[in-house]
Amino acid sequence: QVTLVESGGGLVQAGGSLRLSCAASGRTASIYAMSWFRQAPGKEREFVAGITWIGNTFFDDSVKGRFTISRDNAKNTVYLQMNSLKPEDTAVYFCAARPRQIVVTTSYDYWGQGTQVTVSS
Repeated sequence: QVTLVESGGGLVQAGGSLRLSCAASGRTASIYAMSWFRQAPGKEREFVAGITWIGNTFFDDSVKGRFTISRDNAKNTVYLQMNSLKPEDTAVYFCAARPRQIVVTTSYDYWGQGTQVTVSS
């Protein structure tokens, strides 16, 4: 079993930045890919960015050039640096993990509880 705990959400003005963290515990050796998803009110949960154990990354087009994802394997933690935030980035952000390659669907084995990000205009 793997437990994921997100932190770092909050309220920020448009154009600002936030850094989210996702700390994994438990059977972390089984994790190959960790990704971030987000879900706005009334919308489906959508893929934002992912990173593999060896550092390969993948981003949704909507965040390319604004968000970066990194991973500290020693700390079992993944970070999502969000810059140039827009009101449409407002959502609950979830961390997810799976023992296989990154996918953009919600086919992940483990999920965190989510952290709210609100971007004001």
